[in-house]
Amino acid sequence: MAGIAVEVLDLRKSYGSLQALRGISFSVAEGEVFALLGPNGAGKTTTVEILEGFRRRDGGQVSVLGFDPALGDRRLKQQMGIVLQTSGVDPYLTVAETVEMFRGYYPKPRPLNEVISLVGLTDKKDSRVTKLSGGQRRRLDVAIALAGDPSVLFLDEPTTGFDPGARRNAWEVIKGLKDLGKTIFLTSHSMDEVQFLADRVVIISAGRIVAEGTPDTLAGREKAAASIRFKLPPASELPAAIRSQAKAHGDFISIETQDPTRALYELTSWAVQAQLTLEGLEVTRPSLEDVYLEITEGSETAGAPA
Repeated sequence: MAGIAVEVLDLRKSYGSLQALRGISFSVAEGEVFALLGPNGAGKTTTVEILEGFRRRDGGQVSVLGFDPALGDRRLKQQMGIVLQTSGVDPYLTVAETVEMFRGYYPKPRPLNEVISLVGLTDKKDSRVTKLSGGQRRRLDVAIALAGDPSVLFLDEPTTGFDPGARRNAWEVIKGLKDLGKTIFLTSHSMDEVQFLADRVVIISAGRIVAEGTPDTLAGREKAAASIRFKLPPASELPAAIRSQAKAHGDFISIETQDPTRALYELTSWAVQAQLTLEGLEVTRPSLEDVYLEITEGSETAGAPA
């Protein structure tokens, strides 16, 4: 049974009269990919900076790998890797030189070639940073965070600005880190990224936790009504049983149902018997983004840093 890598109890933080965190509590298991989501100003950055030891809390308890990050214990820093949204490295060093420099800061670093291979930069090992693409630089950021062989890794918007191919490659790298047993704490505005990577999600708004669960079950998503959408051929009319559930949206018809199997069977059986083709036929449930927007829509933000 996995232990607890990160534990937060009744965490509070204010900036003057602005309450950034209003007593939030959650835990992250060892080896878990955990995503903290929320709109700008919700308290995400404040939470992460407290966990990383860069910001002091006003109240509550915080533990990362059994240490209080506020104490700045070297033993915790040696086990923590951080990938910020932006980083500053010498552009004229090579990939290997950059990783080797950061390896030198740790007592038991991961082997150089292994780190470079993990992030898919072996063929760029001798290239200078200034010659790397944006996606390759982001991989280098991850390599730097892995140089000390950390147990927990904080990833802040790890694929911002990536093209679709580079983003998918980065996701595979992060999945590989999970397979190595690393605990990954992720913040992201990309719901596709969270859906692909996260084992568990917590949504924070106005300094409070408003939802938590797996990406597939968040806020009862797996039980939400399904939507069947299709184009109705010209001069055709749906049977009465189906028509009573249908709504027109321009050229498309949609049916909301809690029993998509039966509804789809009735619809397609009718279409086959009538020798009709239902163009654009699709069945969907609310996406993670739909659920996220519904949960956070109209919520009052704390007005503090994100």
